[in-house]
Amino acid sequence: MADDVLVLAEHTDGVLSDLTFELIGQARRMADAFGGQVRVALLGAPELADQLGAADVVHLAEHPALGGYLPEAYERALTQLLGEVQPRLLLLGTSTAGMDLGAAVAVAWQAPLASYVVALEAEGDTVVATAQIYAGKLMAEVALDGPRAVCTVIGGSFPADAGRAEGRPTLTPLAVTGLDDLRSTFGQLRLPDASGLDITAADLLVSVGRGIGSQDNLEVVQELADTLGVPLSASRPIIDQGWLPKPHQVGKSGKKVKPKAYLSFGISGAPEHLEGMRGAELIIACNTDRRAPIFDVAHYGTTVDLFDLVPELVDRLG
Repeated sequence: MADDVLVLAEHTDGVLSDLTFELIGQARRMADAFGGQVRVALLGAPELADQLGAADVVHLAEHPALGGYLPEAYERALTQLLGEVQPRLLLLGTSTAGMDLGAAVAVAWQAPLASYVVALEAEGDTVVATAQIYAGKLMAEVALDGPRAVCTVIGGSFPADAGRAEGRPTLTPLAVTGLDDLRSTFGQLRLPDASGLDITAADLLVSVGRGIGSQDNLEVVQELADTLGVPLSASRPIIDQGWLPKPHQVGKSGKKVKPKAYLSFGISGAPEHLEGMRGAELIIACNTDRRAPIFDVAHYGTTVDLFDLVPELVDRLG
């Protein structure tokens, strides 16, 4: 078990996330290099086990406290499983669950934690993780050469198809203790109101970020979107400030989009946002900061001020 790789399966409303399959695919590469197995922790939703054919072992935990994502319950279950199987590496997503659990289980398991990981390699017995720091402006290569490690991986870093395969993993029940005396309970899952807008169906998106400066300035980019006849989407800071409704958000906590063209204005390119749009066929970025991470994924980019560029585009398209 010391050479195995464990993945936490993330699921919402009965659907496994793409990130889960990305992690399983990468876990296979790492486990093969170490000579170990791929293990998946499936907490709740046992009916999803038949979709995890790329794993060797699936640990199934069923309990009312695991009916929805409850950090306290997940932490207890995952910490108990780590103690039982003692894998070489635990892979989590850089997601709501992963950011909740990564540090907590790393401390409980006495393991180093690498966050915002975008690449993983096995060099002998050492896990080498490449992680984003300073919002992706720098990359840090970290050698995790102890007997155990935890990594939280940014979505989109690995192909999801590699984790989808037909197979018959061994199903092992996980009887988690201590779930009857939790201090918190799961209330209900509230999905955002789509309000008739589906940015995932658009072939072209115009997207705006913090660089717009103020809510009043949204009209500048909205005019371009209206001229093109496409939706206006946004990065999380715009949504958090209430300048646009939640259905307009692109990113890990918003919508994952794959349009034919993605035009971004004033978006720096935080990891959460890049996860939601890096699958676009063509990415065009406008940001006055030439070091902005958005330029690492953009096919074309400019540092022209958006307030100079966008009105000119509207004039030419009008």
